[in-house]
Amino acid sequence: MTILRIHNEEDLLQAVREDEWMMAILTAAAKLQLPDWWICAGFVRSKVWDVQHGFAERTPLPDIDVIYFDPGNIREETEKHWEARLRAAAPAFPWSVKNQARMHTVNNVAPYTSSTDGMAHFPETATALGLSLDSEGQVMLAAPHGVKDCMELRISATPFFQASRELQPVYEARVAKKNWPAIWPLLQVIHTDGYL
Repeated sequence: MTILRIHNEEDLLQAVREDEWMMAILTAAAKLQLPDWWICAGFVRSKVWDVQHGFAERTPLPDIDVIYFDPGNIREETEKHWEARLRAAAPAFPWSVKNQARMHTVNNVAPYTSSTDGMAHFPETATALGLSLDSEGQVMLAAPHGVKDCMELRISATPFFQASRELQPVYEARVAKKNWPAIWPLLQVIHTDGYL
């Protein structure tokens, strides 16, 4: 069964299971056996938006964002080591690896408690999505703010960014720079003042 439109989490998981390219990427990342690992952001979001727009061709990604959570080793060099391992195993993909146990220092916020907590602090709800494989190779979805905004083609700030006067301009600048509606014209950008 080919998924022509994503209506819920199960449709999303089915669309991923049917996507050989995505499954190859997930399988490559799973081989590292990183703690609490997920492939997130554009890897998931772009798949949903491509399906909802009926695109026959995949929209290219600037990177494949792999996150994990290891408070016992927060050295940036370790992340680069994992990136190098992934590039050696699957050189066709633009890998980026980040330990969410370190990223709070980069983002100047309180420590995250898990990879999913790190995702919850991403700027947009539609980006705060992750995919992983369980020990039996089944696809799992992390969606700390749900999948509704992504499925309904809405770009809105996560509660963390919406609640902060300092972070609202960061969200606004990011969505302006990304200009996602130029690629996916059905998208609606919800601004932090509540207006489209």
